[in-house]
Amino acid sequence: MVVVTGANGFIGSALVRLLNEKGRNDIVCVDPVDLKERPEPLRKAQYQNFFDPKSFLDWLLSLPKNQRPEIIFHLGAISSTTETDWEKLVENNIEMPKTLFIYCHENSIPFIYASSGAVYGDGTSGFNDATNTQTFSPLNLYGRSKRDFDVWALAQKNVPPRWAGLRFFNVYGPNEYHKGDMASVVYKAFLQIKASGKLRLFRSHNPKYKDGEQLRDFVYVKDITRWMLEIADMSQFVSGIYNLGYGKARTWLSLAAAVFRQMNQPLNIDWIEMPSHIRNQYQYFTEAVMERAMAQKLSAPQYDLEAGVTDYVKNYLLANDPYL
Repeated sequence: MVVVTGANGFIGSALVRLLNEKGRNDIVCVDPVDLKERPEPLRKAQYQNFFDPKSFLDWLLSLPKNQRPEIIFHLGAISSTTETDWEKLVENNIEMPKTLFIYCHENSIPFIYASSGAVYGDGTSGFNDATNTQTFSPLNLYGRSKRDFDVWALAQKNVPPRWAGLRFFNVYGPNEYHKGDMASVVYKAFLQIKASGKLRLFRSHNPKYKDGEQLRDFVYVKDITRWMLEIADMSQFVSGIYNLGYGKARTWLSLAAAVFRQMNQPLNIDWIEMPSHIRNQYQYFTEAVMERAMAQKLSAPQYDLEAGVTDYVKNYLLANDPYL
C-alpha cells in the first residue's frame, strides 16, 4: 500500500495517476478538500481509500503492523505564498510532517515529502541544496514553514530508513487548474491568450533585467512525478534534502513565446507595472542546483520548457478533457 497526502491537489493527483500507470491501485489518498468539493483531479484515478488528514492519522495509527504502508509521499501542505496565519502553517506544514516522519521512523517506512524552492528566499544565498538550510531567509511565511521543517528533519537522529525532502521549483502542468492565483504562469498565459490574444507580464524594476527577462526554473510536473517514483524505488538512495527543478533558468519571454506558439497566435505582451507591495519580495532569478540529485542517478529531465509547454497545451489545455 502507498500513501499520497495532498492527493486531491496538483502534484499529488499527478503522482496518483502515474502510480496507476505503473500498475499501482493500492493507494490511500489523503486531502482536506473532499471529492465532492473538488472531484476533477482524481476523477480518472484508481485508489483504495480517501481520507481527510485527521481521519487518516487516526486510521494510520490504528493499523496492525502487517498492514502498514510501504511508503508515504507527503505532498499535503498549505502552499499559498500569501498565507498570513502562522499557527495554521505550523500545524499543517511543520507539525503534520513531523508526525509522519516520526511514524515512518518507528515503523521503518520510507518517507518522501514536498519541501519548496521558496526556502531560498531572494536567492542572495544561492539555490544550492548542499548549503546550510538555516542560512536561508524565505520571503514569505510559507517558505519559512518549509525551511523550518527542513531544518528539523536534518537535525533528527532517529529517521526513516530512507527519506527525502524535495525542493520543487516552478512546477507547471495538467491538474493545476484549481490553484487560482497560485497556478503557474503557463496556465494563466493560456487563459489570458485564449480570452484576449494578449498576455500580461510585469515590467522589471531591476536594472539588471530587461522587461520579460526575469528568470525562473520552470519544471514540468511529469518530470517531478517520475523522479519521485525513481527515488522511491532506489534502495541505495542517500537520504536528505534535494532540489527538483529543470536546472536551467529561462525567461518569462521564453515561456510566453512557447505558449503563443502552441496556440498559433502571435506574441502579444501587455506590460504592466509590478504592484509596489510585492516589489521587495519579487524574485528576478531562480535556478535549481541539480548536481546532488543527479548524482543519485535520477533520470535527466525529459521536458525542457518548449517540450513541456507543447505537451501541456496540445494534449491537455486544448483537449476536451484537460486532466491526467
